[in-house]
Amino acid sequence: MNVVSIRIITGDVARLVDFYERVTGVAANWSTEDFAELRTASATLAIAGTRTVPMFAPGAARPADNHSVIIEFLVEDVDRVHGNLKGFVADIVQEPTTMPWGNRSLLFRDPDGTLVNFFTPVTPAAIAKFAR
Repeated sequence: MNVVSIRIITGDVARLVDFYERVTGVAANWSTEDFAELRTASATLAIAGTRTVPMFAPGAARPADNHSVIIEFLVEDVDRVHGNLKGFVADIVQEPTTMPWGNRSLLFRDPDGTLVNFFTPVTPAAIAKFAR
């Protein structure tokens, strides 16, 4: 089994797609006005509008209501990325900080309030874990 994608349900697809395109540098592939995907080498971030929810199960997902998931992106240099995001990302939760498990992490919220972690491995063990 492989994790293929994470999907965010939002009330404003265009706004959220624009946000993620800007913070990741990845261009979205649009399928419809209600669905777009940002594909990376290891996973896809899908962004869908509320009109897609009834296709699965009415009421099963609510936009801007996440309080338990962190979307994580491995970046080459989290401090440089942090500098690039200043003035654009409005809700920085934690400035770049080296965590006990060896990643230097930047936490912020997207426009719908979802917590996002950009991180760079900095200790030998963390670097080895993510070596390609």
